[in-house]
Amino acid sequence: MVFMTRGAQLFTDPQAAKTLAGMAVEKQRAFTEGAFAAGRAVMRGASPAHVQAAALAPARRAVRRNFSKLGD
Repeated sequence: MVFMTRGAQLFTDPQAAKTLAGMAVEKQRAFTEGAFAAGRAVMRGASPAHVQAAALAPARRAVRRNFSKLGD
């Protein structure tokens, strides 16, 4: 939702592109970190639930961090 709102702001404030790009990179980074963490968990022989938790952990941390920033 926030990403869509920021994207719409580009029409009125082209300078917002830097913020939007940062948000996109943050999501790509969390996805990549999660993919590698899941791969490491699989290589260790972790259960599917642990693999899933490892994959989602970076995104969860990013969401918590963003929520605390937006809540201030």
